[in-house]
Amino acid sequence: MIRKQRFATKAEVRLTFVLPEGDERLPASVVGDFNGWDPLAHPFRRRSNRSWSVAVTLPEGSAHEFRYLGDGGRWFDEEPNGETVLVNGGPNRIVRV
Repeated sequence: MIRKQRFATKAEVRLTFVLPEGDERLPASVVGDFNGWDPLAHPFRRRSNRSWSVAVTLPEGSAHEFRYLGDGGRWFDEEPNGETVLVNGGPNRIVRV
C-alpha cells in the first residue's frame, strides 16, 4: 500500500510505502529511479503499529518507476491500483506524485 501526504507549504509529496507485519518477503527495500535503484537507500523499518514502512519525499507532479527488493535479492511489486500502474508491460511500477 502507498500513502500520499501533500505539504501545504512545499511543492512536494511524501510517499509512504507500507507492508504488513508478517510479510514473508521482509526484510525489503523500496528501490526506484528516485534513489538510483539503491537497495540500501530506503529499507523498510518496523513501526510501533507493527507494520513496516519507508517514506520518500518527491516533487509534486512527478512520476517515478519503482519496485521492492526483498531478502535474498527477490524482486516483488506493488499490486496495480489507483496509486500505481505498470510500465509498458514490464516488471516496474509507476507512481504518480
